[in-house]
Amino acid sequence: MERFRVAGGSSLRGSVRVNGAKNSALKLMAAALLAEGRTILHDVPAITDVDYMAELLRRLGADVERTGTVVTIDVPGEIGHAAPYELVRRLRASICVLGPLLARCGAADVALPGGDAIGSRGLDMHMAGLAKLGADIGVEHGFVVARAPGGLTGATILLDFPSVGATENILMAAVLAQGTTTIDNAAREPEIIDICTMLTEMGAHIDGVGTSTLRVEGADRMHPTEHTTVPDRIVTGTWGVAAVMTRGDITISNGRPEHLEIVLDTLTSAGAVVESSADGLRVAMSGRPRAVDVVTLPYPGFPTDLQPMIVALDAVSEGTAMITENVYEARFMFVNELARLGADVRIDGHHAIVRGRSALSGAPVVTTDIRAGAGLVLAGLVADGETLVSAVHHIDRGYPDLVGELCSLGADVVREPDPDGFDD
Repeated sequence: MERFRVAGGSSLRGSVRVNGAKNSALKLMAAALLAEGRTILHDVPAITDVDYMAELLRRLGADVERTGTVVTIDVPGEIGHAAPYELVRRLRASICVLGPLLARCGAADVALPGGDAIGSRGLDMHMAGLAKLGADIGVEHGFVVARAPGGLTGATILLDFPSVGATENILMAAVLAQGTTTIDNAAREPEIIDICTMLTEMGAHIDGVGTSTLRVEGADRMHPTEHTTVPDRIVTGTWGVAAVMTRGDITISNGRPEHLEIVLDTLTSAGAVVESSADGLRVAMSGRPRAVDVVTLPYPGFPTDLQPMIVALDAVSEGTAMITENVYEARFMFVNELARLGADVRIDGHHAIVRGRSALSGAPVVTTDIRAGAGLVLAGLVADGETLVSAVHHIDRGYPDLVGELCSLGADVVREPDPDGFDD
C-alpha cells in the first residue's frame, strides 16, 4: 500500500530503454509448460505480474528462477493441471495456462481469473475454441474445467472477435493436437507473432503468422527453447505520450516503431516530432499539443491499453477531441479520477469528449488498473502542484521501476507509504 507523489512542471528529457512486453512474457512463460526440460526467456520485465505467473507455474510443478530480466523455467515430465483461485485471481493472464495444460495433460482446472477492473472479458471464445478441438469443457464451482483424455484433434475455428487471449489459448492447445487446426479471425498483435515464433522454436508448425488466419499442424511433442521477448509497445507508447504531454524530448531504445504506426501518427498529428532509428525512436515536443481523436481497435488499430494516456494528453491539449473505446466497455472508469485534476471529460456510452485545458491542478487520485495508473501519473506531471497517486501496485504490474525511470528523465516523483491504504 504505497503511492506516488508527483510534482508537476517537469519536462521529460533523456533516454529510456524498453524491456520485453508484459503481454507477451506472461504467455511465453505459460507456453514453456508444453515441453519437458529447461526453457530460458530473456528480456522479461521485472514486474509483479511476472512474479505471480512464476508462482503459478511453481504450483503446477515447474521450477522457476528469475535473475534480472532472465527467467529460467524447468518443467518436469509430469505437471499438475489445477490452477487455484488464490493465484489466478491476481492475474487475468493466468487463464493462458488453460491451453497448454489441456494439450499436455489432457486435463485443466483453472479458476476463473481476476485482473483489471476495465470491463467484462468473457472466456466464451476460449472455451468454444477448445471444445472444437475435442475438449469437454465448462464452468464448475468457479473453475474452468476441461478434459480431453484421448487428446485433442485439429479443427477449423472462427473467432467472433480477434481476441488475443482466445487466439493464444487455442494456438497453444493446437500445437499438440492431431491433424491441422485453422484459426480464422485470429488476433495479429506483435505479441501473437512473438508466441508463434517461440512455439516454432519449440517444434510447432504454424503458417500464416502475422495474418488473421493461422494454420497449425499438430506436432508429436515439443522441446524447450531459449527465446527473447518482443519489446513492449505499450510502454514505448507511454513514453511517447509522456514526451508530448510534458513538452519534452525522449529517446526510447529497444522500441519498435513498426508496432506503433497509428500511435506515432497520432502523436505527429498532436504536433510532435517523431524520428525512428535502428534501435528505437525519439519523440520531441516544443509547444502545447493539439487535441487528437482516437478510436481503439484490435491490432493494427489504436491499442486500448494506450487510451488512458491519450485521454490525459487531450485533457491538456488545444481544442476538443473524441475518444471512442471499442474494446473494453469500462476503460473510461478512470475518467472520474482524471476529473479530480480538473480535466474536462464527458462520457457518452463508449465515447469520451475531451475539452483541453491550459492546466490541470494536482489532487489525490486512486488508480484501478495498470494503464489508468500510467495515465494519471502523466497527468500529474503536467498539473500545478502535487498529485498523489494511490494504489500504485496496479502500476507495478506493468511498468518496471516507473519512478526511477521518470526521475532519470528529470521528473520529481517519489514513492512513499500510503497512509490511506488504498489497495483495490
